[in-house]
Amino acid sequence: MDGVEALPPLRETIAAHGFDARKRFGQHFLLDLNLTRRIARAAAPLDDGTVIEVGPGPGGLTRALLLEGARRVVAIELDGRAFGPLLELQAVASGRLELVEADALRLEPRDLGPAPRRIVANLPYNVSTALLVQWLHAATDIADMVLMFQKEVVDRLVAAPRTKDYGRLSVLAQHVCEVRRLFDVAPTAFVPPPKVTSAVARLTPRPAADRLADLRPLERVTAAAFGQRRKMLRGSLAGVFSDPVTILEGLGLKPTARAEELTVEDFVKLAGALDSE
Repeated sequence: MDGVEALPPLRETIAAHGFDARKRFGQHFLLDLNLTRRIARAAAPLDDGTVIEVGPGPGGLTRALLLEGARRVVAIELDGRAFGPLLELQAVASGRLELVEADALRLEPRDLGPAPRRIVANLPYNVSTALLVQWLHAATDIADMVLMFQKEVVDRLVAAPRTKDYGRLSVLAQHVCEVRRLFDVAPTAFVPPPKVTSAVARLTPRPAADRLADLRPLERVTAAAFGQRRKMLRGSLAGVFSDPVTILEGLGLKPTARAEELTVEDFVKLAGALDSE
């Protein structure tokens, strides 16, 4: 499609620009086009609205999104060194690629293009959870997210109550979205290879009527409960509620339970109680 298919292999492009991955940006480049196209296909449909990519680096996933028919890609990159390869890609993308040099944590999805907005990204490891939490707050403006994280983050996103990986991020993500693990990606797929396995997940925001309009109370109760997860809830929530025992009993929850025993729905009830105090 367009001139994207005629571009030289990504390894040649990276070498030509002397563009190396840097730890301070949390960079690990994906060069396997079969893999990046698999990620892009998981985010389909791409032919309407806006596809938002964060941390494109030299543009491996960006190429795949364009090859899979993305109508409009907005690629947000903080590392100015990446714009050599990215500008080459933009030049052959027939106006379908917009480049933004910025910190994605300072941007709102609704400002990046018309709906439906899909976020597709191999996220920089050092800001991946912070970005996800920000997007959960902005879920009304997002149709879908297909994101690559360290595998341990995806383990937390899909974790069930009473498991070691279940925590604050599990509750926030599962309340706002339907979360599905798609596939794992070995370290050898990256340049340089990270020390951990990665995984791709799809997060689809639930209808607005099925989730809290304001996530801040849920963030507060989950931070308190899981911040001291070995404590009973009557103790861990003492800094949040003036009388946590009465609140818990009123909601049909055991004050002697621990955070990992509560369901997502239980935490939503606690958030509602906090909101009404």
